Parts: sequence; C-alpha cells; structure tokens
Amino acid sequence: MRMVNPSKLGAAAALALLTPWALAACGSEDTAATPAPSGACPAAPVEVVVSVDQWGDIVSQLGGDCAQVRTVIAGSSVDPHDYEPAPSDAVAFEDAQLVVINGGHYDEWAAKLAATSAPDAPLISAVDLAGGHDHGDHDHDHEGHDHGDDHEGHDHDHEGHDHGGTNPHAWYRPATVHALADAVTAELGNLAPDAREYFEARRAEFADRTAEYDSLIERLRTEVTGKTYAATESVFDDMAAAVGLQDRTPPGYQVSASNETDPSPGDLAAFLTLLEDRGVDVLIVNTQTEGSMPAQLRGAAEAAGVPLVEVTETVAPGADSFQAWQVDQLRTLAEALGVSA
Repeated sequence: MRMVNPSKLGAAAALALLTPWALAACGSEDTAATPAPSGACPAAPVEVVVSVDQWGDIVSQLGGDCAQVRTVIAGSSVDPHDYEPAPSDAVAFEDAQLVVINGGHYDEWAAKLAATSAPDAPLISAVDLAGGHDHGDHDHDHEGHDHGDDHEGHDHDHEGHDHGGTNPHAWYRPATVHALADAVTAELGNLAPDAREYFEARRAEFADRTAEYDSLIERLRTEVTGKTYAATESVFDDMAAAVGLQDRTPPGYQVSASNETDPSPGDLAAFLTLLEDRGVDVLIVNTQTEGSMPAQLRGAAEAAGVPLVEVTETVAPGADSFQAWQVDQLRTLAEALGVSA
C-alpha cells in the first residue's frame, strides 16, 4: 500500500482519498544521511548511494567519516515504487562507488539507475541477501556486480509479497539487517583497504547499538510465541514472524490489500468479526496509511479492546536512528502483549 505522512498531506492526500484504499506516497527528497561521530578517516571517503532511508541510516553508521552517503528517498512524500528519478539522481549514481538498494521491486528505479549509471559499482540488495531475488531479466549477486539489463513489463506488488513470495519490506527482517551490515562493511573495506580496520570497528559499534533491538526480539520470541496478530497490511509481517507471532489476518483480505484493491464484503466482514470476537492478541496498523477500510478495522479493534500496535514503513520522524525507531515499535508490541520491555 502507499503511504502518507500526516504532516505533508497536501495535494497528494486529496488524490489519495479518491478510493478507500488509496494511500499517499512514501517520501522522497535527496539527502545525505548524517554519519555517526568517529575518528579521522585513514583513507578517502567512499561515495555511497542508498535508495531509501530505511537503509540509509544503517549505511551511514557503518561508513562513519570514511563514507559519503547519499540517500535518495528520505521522509514520506513520494512512493519508492513509483519514484521518478531526477537528473541529479543519475549524476549521484554516476559518482557512486557502492550502491545499496532494498530490491524486490520496491525500488526498481534504483536498480535501473545502478545498471545504467553505475555499472561498475558493487550493488548490495537487501532482498537478495534475504534470499528473494527479482524475477526480471537479470539477477544480482549479493554484492551485486552483475547489473544486466533492465527488466520491463512486470506488475508490482507494492505492499504485498514480491514475486516468489518474498516480502519486500526487508528492513523488518532482523537477519537481513545484520546480513546487510556485514555486506556493506565488507564492500567498504574492499573499496578502501586502508580503512578496513576502521570499517570493522564501525561494524562492532553498530552491533553494540543494535544490542537492545536484538535483545527485545529474543525476549519477545521467548515469551510471545503462539500469540496471534492481524494486520491492515503486510509491512510488519516479517518482524511479527521473527518474534513468533501467528498471523490470523483473513487471507482474502491480505490478497486485496497486497493488490491495492478493496476487499470483498465477505473478506471485510471476516476481519471485522475476527476483531469483534477478540480472535487476535493485537492489531498491527501502519500509521502512514489511510482510508475507510483501515479506519473501520482500527475502530473495531478499539471497540473490542484489542490492543493496537502502530508501525511505520519509513523511519519515524524524529527517530535518532534505525535502531531507535525499531526499538520504540518493539517496546510498543511488548507492552501490548504483556511482556516487560
């Protein structure tokens, strides 16, 4: 589904309200993520381009002063699926020594720019690291040196699962977060050998900053396995699975949400009945979506006393880091499930 930043509705929101399922777009502005403080870099900084801010903050933490990181889409005003790159984006890719994308048809424009404007730069795809490859005319290695041709003519599952069943919201997959951190660290070290020890130290610092995130996931996995949830869309599904929650979202509703179509009256009724009967322990709601259907589901959960857990698709405004964003949501989930966090 598409997303809306409540503080930036404007004309986009007016368009989004045309259908019950319409969502405003996901955020776009050119920005360089701010690296975490670190010592002097022993080599020339590596030029890195990252497609979306869910990964941009992580790459900046790993690169520190030894990487100049540009994140193309940050915020929540343009949908990454439909983003039309500006000429300045192509220039940024031409200068890139390393490209990091989400992959999985979430940001195909970035894969295409990498193929045409940065064919010699290593490409790291989070979805590829998770084992879900694009099904276009080319596959990328995990480090992505083989760009191949653009893949045209594929329908996009914007918010649902990618072709082959892979959920494209890879930043909600804890193992992928760590796998991407390892891949970025290795590639940065290859590109700037004199700074390899520096990057390894940054990776260790990243692990320290991620300790609470990992600990919360493990605690939830230990204490909530077998509890249930339903969700208005699939964005949080991989994290829910990682902590052991069972998905009871009506299948027909899931398909409709993934295809950005209205659910059938029967599918909506099944979801409302599930909530009215307190058939799940929590309802997961993306606060960056709007429409009559999510509003009905939220209202039914509130009326029945089913706890709501609010999540966002992009890094939450005001969050200090990727880890702070994720930890805040995990704490909310823990509280809703009665787990001390």
